[in-house]
Amino acid sequence: MLLLMFRCILCSRISLTIICKECVSSYLKPNLYKRVLPNYLTVYSFYRYSDIEFLLKSKHKFIGYSIYRTLAKNSFYNFAKNFKYDTQVVAIPIDDDPKYSYSHTAILAKSLKSKYIKPLYSKLRAQNSVSYSAKPLSYRLSNPRDFMVDYKLNYDLILVDDIVTSGTTLSEAKKVLEDRGNSVLFALTLADARI
Repeated sequence: MLLLMFRCILCSRISLTIICKECVSSYLKPNLYKRVLPNYLTVYSFYRYSDIEFLLKSKHKFIGYSIYRTLAKNSFYNFAKNFKYDTQVVAIPIDDDPKYSYSHTAILAKSLKSKYIKPLYSKLRAQNSVSYSAKPLSYRLSNPRDFMVDYKLNYDLILVDDIVTSGTTLSEAKKVLEDRGNSVLFALTLADARI
């Protein structure tokens, strides 16, 4: 049996995982932050962006897969264990197209799988793949994601994304999904850039 060892990316100790258990419990304790967007979409985030910024920037690298799995297990998974609802709701990841051999939003949605939450993949895709990273609100507003929903869902939904900055992506996704007869309950993100 081959046993892989790593150096924890936070403390440099030898570990069986990219981020050791001690660092996960010491440095990556999630909190639940709430923000309501202008379109009345409530967004819950687990971390301040500045606290995990360098981890979030790994999403376009191979190591990002392991980092996002660790963050998802530490936050989204625990949220799902405590979430109860009258019926099963659907978790829809924002644009879960695997551009870099995996989809970071699909990892987050998968960790929500529970008795009350069912992830659905490849249902909400952006036709405009422009990057919003470090762009001002005016750029985001003039370059909408132009989401496409592959069919009418008719579900109570939770939107899933990694970061909320201005809220334009989540707001646009909410509108498209609700125009198709769905009810978006709230959104979950790893981090809020405004906290």
